[in-house]
Parts: sequence; structure tokens; C-alpha cells
Amino acid sequence: MSNAVFAEKEPFYTYADYKNWELDPGERYELIDGVAYAMAAPNAYHQAISMELSAQFHVFLRGKPCKVYPAPYDARLFYEEDESDDTVVQPDITVVCDSMKRGHEGCRGAPTLVVEIVSPANSVGEMARKFELYHRAGVCEYWVVYPETKSVHVHHFENGLITTQIYGVKDTVQVKSLTGLEIALEPAFAE
Repeated sequence: MSNAVFAEKEPFYTYADYKNWELDPGERYELIDGVAYAMAAPNAYHQAISMELSAQFHVFLRGKPCKVYPAPYDARLFYEEDESDDTVVQPDITVVCDSMKRGHEGCRGAPTLVVEIVSPANSVGEMARKFELYHRAGVCEYWVVYPETKSVHVHHFENGLITTQIYGVKDTVQVKSLTGLEIALEPAFAE
């Protein structure tokens, strides 16, 4: 997206603006509370982790009501029919169980589960903003994957309570929001 487009308007955007941006190949943005944030391309290790985790989710969910979507996949967390919503994110992995939320353009509302894989381009502030955002939106389960330490922080948001569990490379995660699913982390972190 050329900088000229941003200079022409106040720095507040809606989904209606977002969907009409003319982006260069490979260029991606997220829209959080009306502010556009450029996204850096993931590195190869990031993509390998994403692929393995997505595959494990996909195999388990095949033939079930929930569906898994790897990035880029838009999640309009506070969906408005008139496209006035001002938050569109592209988690690395998104699981949507409510079929009414699956639109042709992406997820219309809070997904059931979101996985974000931290890369060197992610700041501490960005990750704190995403944590608050997913909690506020009503996401049930939020994973933050740390490739450098080969660990996963799994946050559960239910009934106003937040619980967090930390898993290492040798662990298997019991996915609370998808009963019966166990995700082995060792294959995801294989280099």
C-alpha cells in the first residue's frame, strides 16, 4: 500500500476501507481499533511451525463442524454487517467452530481458537495488544508460540477468568476448546 493512501485520510480505518486497499504483492496489514499495522513476512522456521500445527488441527477437525484456517485469513473480531468494524487481524492459525461466523471473506466475529507465532518483528507491545484484543473479542483459547525458546503459552478466556499454561518442546497440549484434540509440540519445533 502506498504511503500516499495513508496521508490522504485521518489514521482511522474500517473494514470497508481495508478491503479496498490496493496492496503490493506480499504486502499485508492488520487493522486494530482503526489503526493499520504492517505485517512482516514470516521466516522459514515460522512457516514450518505454522504448517505442522495447522496440519495437526486439520487432521483432527476433518469431518467435524470446526474448521482451521492458516494465514492469511481475515478475522473481523467485532463484525458489523455494514463493514464499519475497525479490527481485522490475520492470526497464524484460526479455528472457527460457529458456522455462522464463516463468511467468504473470513471470520465474522471472534474465532474459537487463535494461534500467533512470535517472530523477531513482533514487539512486546504488539503481543500485549493482541492478548487484550483477543480477550475483549471473546476468543476462547489463545496460543502464543515462541520459536526461540520452543515453548507455547496457552491462554484460556472463559467466564471472565484468564488461565495460562506454558508448554515446552517435549509436551503435548490438551486443546481445551476442542475436546479430544492433543497437539504434539516436538514435531512443530523440529528444525
